[in-house]
Amino acid sequence: MTVKSDKWIRRMAEQHGLIDPFEPRQVKQNGDRRLISYGTSSYGYDVRCAPEFRIFTNINSAVVDPKAFDSSSFVNVNAEVCIIPPNSFALARTVEYFRIPRNILTICLGKSTYARCGIIVNVTPLEPEWEGHVTLEFSNTTPLPARIYANEGVAQVIFLESDEVCETSYKDRGGKYQGQTGVTLPRT
Repeated sequence: MTVKSDKWIRRMAEQHGLIDPFEPRQVKQNGDRRLISYGTSSYGYDVRCAPEFRIFTNINSAVVDPKAFDSSSFVNVNAEVCIIPPNSFALARTVEYFRIPRNILTICLGKSTYARCGIIVNVTPLEPEWEGHVTLEFSNTTPLPARIYANEGVAQVIFLESDEVCETSYKDRGGKYQGQTGVTLPRT
């Protein structure tokens, strides 16, 4: 496997719709306002968080069960800033919509700006031929409320190219998260 460079990312975004919307450079500022950077980096792409959040709450004393997840365990928030309670988490989605080629696998890692504040960003790999908005999970590991900023960088996607095309892609399997839009809860 080889890691793909900024040139490859730009070419694939422009010619094949790999990322939409696509930012060909690293954006760190909007006028006088400093941002947590997003856009194309040397060997990856820094994604933004959309202003749609689902904040976990234990108001209903539900049991967290990935086979029978209770959607009432979340409070929906549409805002430019999300406050995650201490020792809790929130789900969000990327601004960007991805179309992963059949010979590519991605790994997504949280940005160090958030990690240094005790906020962990978790995303599973984007498999060959998966497409959709990426659902993001933000864990607040601190005993204090934590702030997440919409429309700013939250994680970096790294693209890995295989030496050969996979036999069965995510699309071939009819993956349950194929084509997801919005914040998507667990499915079985």
